[in-house]
Amino acid sequence: MAFTGYRGAEGRQGMPIEAKICGIKSREAAIAAARGGARWVGFNFYPPSPRSLTPLEALALAEGAPPALGTVGVFVDPGDDQLEETLRQVPLDVIQLHGKETPRRVAEVRARFGRPVMKAIMLATPEDLDGVEPYLSSADRILFDAKAPKSKKDALPGGNAIAFDWRILAGQTWSKPWMLSGGLDAENVRQAIEITSAHAVDVSSGVEAKPGQKAPEKISAFLEATRCL
Repeated sequence: MAFTGYRGAEGRQGMPIEAKICGIKSREAAIAAARGGARWVGFNFYPPSPRSLTPLEALALAEGAPPALGTVGVFVDPGDDQLEETLRQVPLDVIQLHGKETPRRVAEVRARFGRPVMKAIMLATPEDLDGVEPYLSSADRILFDAKAPKSKKDALPGGNAIAFDWRILAGQTWSKPWMLSGGLDAENVRQAIEITSAHAVDVSSGVEAKPGQKAPEKISAFLEATRCL
């Protein structure tokens, strides 16, 4: 697959808004992400998710990607065997840990596999920010996502199309870069960026026709919405 037309999105005051299109499963979606100027595409290796794919499927999508388009592998409480087997087959640039991994486990994964690690922190209230500090010494980047609803028995660790109160992040700074996720789409991403001052955003369900099926036109609209803020 050939990716063409990559361009970076320019955000407020000329600062780039880096976008990650997560849960990519099709060639069409991958091309739309690359052409629209996404910084990353995410491949989901969590089997219960409708966005999950095999390492070989991910490899087929990653081949031919331009150097500027990073590849992120999304894992939920993975064992070393899963990580080793996946990384043996897929040239991932970043490992995203989206489960209940401890700071120690994050550090272990980073050291053992030699890849930058992004750790997801789930938010619902301001008090949840207390969980960030322990990860700043082990993770390379933090991703803020909404907590899964307790009332939904089949809720996934992420990709539930749920947003948290973005005001929780207003005025906050950390020593590591961070990314905003959770319920974003082309209609609300500009507001979310304005409230949080995020310089990186992540979307999955917000660019889908149905769970697990990305809509290229929605990917294009989302990436366009991150420009010129």
